[in-house]
Amino acid sequence: MAYQNILLEQKEPGIYLLTINRPKSLNALNDAVLDELYHAVGEIARDPGARVVLVTGSGDRAFVAGADIIEMQDFSAMEAKAFSEKALRAFRSIESLAVPAVALVNGYCLGGGCELAISCDWILASEKAVFGQPEVNLGVTPGFGGSQRLQRLIGRGRAMEMLMTGRQVKADEALAWGLVNHVYPAAELMDKGLEAARMIASKGPVAVRLTKQALQLGQDMDLFNACVMESDSFALTFSTRDQKEGMRAFVEKRPARFQGK
Repeated sequence: MAYQNILLEQKEPGIYLLTINRPKSLNALNDAVLDELYHAVGEIARDPGARVVLVTGSGDRAFVAGADIIEMQDFSAMEAKAFSEKALRAFRSIESLAVPAVALVNGYCLGGGCELAISCDWILASEKAVFGQPEVNLGVTPGFGGSQRLQRLIGRGRAMEMLMTGRQVKADEALAWGLVNHVYPAAELMDKGLEAARMIASKGPVAVRLTKQALQLGQDMDLFNACVMESDSFALTFSTRDQKEGMRAFVEKRPARFQGK
């Protein structure tokens, strides 16, 4: 598929960079962007050599400043439902990727942009980053998963505050709340993202994928059954060449050469 609204590139072997590319609109999400995002994530998912994807927005002003209000303003209820479902499908495809997805938030991250960021596995932010769910300012609710993912990430009270007041949260407060993992100077964000991606890509690929799966499945299970599921994942890794190589390399005091098998 030829992309008009996003950029998809391999920065290094196994490391993808997916960029929302509508800088004149502050990378606002419209119908076409969501279609392209879903197809791009599918392209990554089909690559057996994929190890990690970094998600960001083009320009230096916004990650994604929200959904495209000009496109949405005259929607009927059924059109709004279809748009919401398209976004949920795209964001769920990121969330369910076998490999980790890391958001690099380089500016405004509002509404649908915040919902996109929190569908990734974690967030690295620029000092310029600003987060918010301002839907109530427009007389609507979040529609792309914000009310559900946000409270699971930062807790009910803080999610309530963001969602019901619509106020914006700057990078330092987002870090204190656990919304983001790290905050960096704007000029360093991409380098820090690639540094994190290289670290992930250097680990056992099967173990990384199974770890992500265990975290996602376990969060909605009771503790006992979640630990049983984790035990099964642990046992499964002992059927892989990567486990043999990783432990042999440790004993021999050398870097492991993982193959993802």
